[in-house]
Amino acid sequence: MKLGVVGLGNMATAMVGGIIRAGLFAPGDITGSDAFEAQRKKAEETLKIKTCESNEEAVAAGDYVILAVKPQVYETVLNGISGSVDESKVIISIAPGKTLSYLAGKLGTSARIVRLMPNTPALVGEGCTGVCRNENVSDEEFEFVLKMLNGFGKAFEVKESQMDAVVAVSGSSPAYVFMLIDAMADGAVAEGLDRATAIKMAAQAVLGSAKMVLETGKHPAELKDMVCSPAGTTIDAVAVLEEAGFRGSVIDAMEACAEKSRKI
Repeated sequence: MKLGVVGLGNMATAMVGGIIRAGLFAPGDITGSDAFEAQRKKAEETLKIKTCESNEEAVAAGDYVILAVKPQVYETVLNGISGSVDESKVIISIAPGKTLSYLAGKLGTSARIVRLMPNTPALVGEGCTGVCRNENVSDEEFEFVLKMLNGFGKAFEVKESQMDAVVAVSGSSPAYVFMLIDAMADGAVAEGLDRATAIKMAAQAVLGSAKMVLETGKHPAELKDMVCSPAGTTIDAVAVLEEAGFRGSVIDAMEACAEKSRKI
């Protein structure tokens, strides 16, 4: 089997790197296209894959094809590659807001299409990806796509109607977490820690906390209560966050994110 990749930005190269590490495709079986020579050269050097300027060439070369371009250029790209897409190919789209029906309208109703929403932690092998498919994709093909996605993190099958929620809870959420880490580091600096140490400690605390949620299976609220000793320091901090509307602000931010995704 062969893999084609349209667009060789950070997300695409992170995905391809994970797929290669998982042993699902050899670098020589992957062809990626990009309009920018610098991106092509970088992919050639870091991933050892074949590259080309023509999107049509990359699509023609792949049995599975990842479309990793920005939503604003999707229509132009889809119009350009539609003649290279046939029923033998599985098309994998990572653009938010671009539905299965929209993609089928551009590529043909018989096209095999998988829609997914990865996030930037894929760059370090800890991505979180929501994924759905149309009725033309077989169970065997979909299982293979899930293996590809698990090569750079964790993949979760969802209904297409839930994809805007996926954008909010995983696709865009690293930005919220980075803001939290930055704010925690600022607070630690204000209390006397040097910034480099503060950032590392805040990041490690977030990493460890997330791991506790995943590995213990306990509800986050239960884990929060375990930290809040009676008359202790943590409950005072939690009270300040509650008074400031911390949870409500996060929920509002996710709603705004999902709404923007619906409008793209």
